[in-house]
Amino acid sequence: MDDPTFNVPPTMSNIQPLTPPSHHISRMINSNHQQSPSRTIYSDRFIPSRSSSNFDLFNISQPSPNSPAPVDNHKDDNSGTYNALLRAALFGPDTPDKKDLSSPPSARNIFRFKSETRRSLHSLSPFGFDNDVTSGVSQSPVKAPRKVPRSPYKILDAPALQDDFYLNLVDWSSHNVLAVGLGNCVYLWNACSSKVTKLCDLGIDDNVCSVGWAHRGTHLAVGTSHGKVQIWDASRCKRVRTMEGHRSRVGALAWSSSSLSSGSRDKSILQRDIRAQEDFVSKLAGHKSEVCGLKWSYDNRELASGGNDNRLFVWNQHSTQPVLKYCEHTAAVKAIAWSPHLHGLLASGGGTADRCIRFWNTTTNTHLSCMDTGSQVCNLVWSKNVNELVSTHGYSQNQIIVWRYPTMSKLATLTGHTYRVLYLAISPDGQTIVTGAGDETLRFWNVFPSPKSQNTDSEIGASSFGRTIIR
Repeated sequence: MDDPTFNVPPTMSNIQPLTPPSHHISRMINSNHQQSPSRTIYSDRFIPSRSSSNFDLFNISQPSPNSPAPVDNHKDDNSGTYNALLRAALFGPDTPDKKDLSSPPSARNIFRFKSETRRSLHSLSPFGFDNDVTSGVSQSPVKAPRKVPRSPYKILDAPALQDDFYLNLVDWSSHNVLAVGLGNCVYLWNACSSKVTKLCDLGIDDNVCSVGWAHRGTHLAVGTSHGKVQIWDASRCKRVRTMEGHRSRVGALAWSSSSLSSGSRDKSILQRDIRAQEDFVSKLAGHKSEVCGLKWSYDNRELASGGNDNRLFVWNQHSTQPVLKYCEHTAAVKAIAWSPHLHGLLASGGGTADRCIRFWNTTTNTHLSCMDTGSQVCNLVWSKNVNELVSTHGYSQNQIIVWRYPTMSKLATLTGHTYRVLYLAISPDGQTIVTGAGDETLRFWNVFPSPKSQNTDSEIGASSFGRTIIR
């Protein structure tokens, strides 16, 4: 049979035979054709730039751009080397090869940190400044830790200052006048002029148990051992009124604008309005032993109370029962302080059997942290200039500690008192504290910086070093 013939059009007579597709692909790969400048070719691969990588950090040498690429003629050898490196990185450099236990390949960790990796501060900048550009920029030196003087700048003798943990006999007014209860008398010491004034004498059968200045003005509240609270106008040395209501001594006082709270050994807290005719407007019951600590929050919305029943209570303006109860302390709670920096942050300290400073968030009703100080916590006060606080202690070290919050690192430990440091007050400028103890001395310490400068000395008696008597 003859071969079939096809009628092919003349235009297709010159068509070349088809070439395999692989030939076109190889031509495309090996071609050095010039791309059109008006057309951008995109790829689905991302090739990172290694120019800014620090290969010295991992002890890996960066390949030179002019060095020829290595030829993989020994695939098996490279695979063996990689396996050895991987084995050393995962299991240590001393792990032998399973093929040859007698001669393990020499290997080391793939990534090895080097100690010579210090880089300049500008090399870490995200803007990539050169040394020439930043040579004229001066770097601020690192500030040294603030130094707290270890000695008091002034000491006052305070005869008959009682050694009683449950009393509060020292307070500092906004007008820079210190009130101190000594026996049955109250004395005023003007920090500007160092003048001493005898405010009152309660008589031979009574004693001063607490003193407390109003936030503004010159009114001073005095709690007595007979359960009375006297209001004095210190500018005129005149008693304004006497309020009753307690059946035993009044050892704690706390002002809130025109309201005054008093805590007593009769376990009760009385809320008083000095503008009202009644001696008290409400009675707060909850403690099962003597109330020895009282503090209003800075917004005057919450009152914290501590007692000899090891309880810390929080009350609001209108409650007669505590809205929050904290029972973690294992000793009497006298030391109470509200933070002026964070709303609802409360600090409390326990007595000899407890020795702890605890922090609470009254807004969320949570216990934040606890610090064991190693000795009886007698008082706490926050600095209004910096986020720090001071604690005074009794058994067994009688020390004063300046803490940085919230790390609770010690900035300074001050010593000098030979008895328990039972009394503490802070100056109106927030830089100076005064401490009192059963050794019948009042000591003045510069512990906090000023609001503007941490190196400015306090203007309150800082130049009058010496020892005088308060009466």
